[in-house]
Amino acid sequence: MTPMHGFCACTRRSVLAVVAAAVSVLAPRAKAAASPEHREFIAAAFRMRDEAVRAGDQAYGAVVVKDGRIIASSPSRVVLKKDWTAHAEREAIRDAQAQFGSADLSGCLLYSSSRPCSQCEGAAAMANVSRMFYGPDAADAGPPRRS
Repeated sequence: MTPMHGFCACTRRSVLAVVAAAVSVLAPRAKAAASPEHREFIAAAFRMRDEAVRAGDQAYGAVVVKDGRIIASSPSRVVLKKDWTAHAEREAIRDAQAQFGSADLSGCLLYSSSRPCSQCEGAAAMANVSRMFYGPDAADAGPPRRS
C-alpha cells in the first residue's frame, strides 16, 4: 500500500465508505407522494382540522370514506363539547355509523390530519374500519388495531 498524503489508500477508501454511509443515513428520505385519490381525502381531513381551529378546538380533522366517496367528516370537538372522547376520528366514525344505521363500517377507510391516538384506533377497529391513512402524505397506517 502506497501512502497518499499521509494516508494509505485502504484507509482513505474506508473513510470515504464510512462518510458515504453516514450521509445516506442522515440525508432526508424522499416520501412517496400520496395518490390523487388519497390527496383528495386527506385534504378533506385537513379542511376539518382547519374548521376545528376556527371554532376554537384542537387542530384535528377526519373523514370516513366508502367506495371512493366521503360518507362522514368531523373536526375535533373536544373543547366545544367538553368531551374528551370527541376526537375528530371518533366523531367521524359516530357520524358514519349514524348514517349507515349500523356500527359496522366494514370496507370504510379513515383519513386523519394526524396519526390517530390509540383510543381512536381502537374505536376504528371496533367499527371494523378497513384501513387508516394520516398526515399530509396520507401515510398508510394499515388496518386499525384494538388497544
